[in-house]
Amino acid sequence: MINNLIVSFFVLAGAFFSLLAAVGVIRFPDVYTRMHAATKAPAFGILLFLIAAVFFFADFYTSAISLMIVVFIFLTAPVASHIISRVAHLLNTEIWSETSIDELANDADIIGKKSPAEISDAENG
Repeated sequence: MINNLIVSFFVLAGAFFSLLAAVGVIRFPDVYTRMHAATKAPAFGILLFLIAAVFFFADFYTSAISLMIVVFIFLTAPVASHIISRVAHLLNTEIWSETSIDELANDADIIGKKSPAEISDAENG
């Protein structure tokens, strides 16, 4: 009985965070703010779903697989988010008008370089 309550709590919490992520992707104004909704909340939602699976199945195999999935998601989601936002910036994707700081603004001189050697030379001075 208590196990079903724990599993239900984690499944509902995971669904809530996944719903928040979907709403954020639809409602946020630009690529950069949507990136937060597309990576942070779903990663936490997946963590909660996997905790529910561990409690539901309650065996070592499920726990080990769930732990590996969580580690994989939490290692890859931020890297993917960074790469996507970096490419969006290099493609001059418009930022939201309310954005107060653009930390990549100094990289504007790198855009348009043809080879990785030229990019590296431009970054190194």
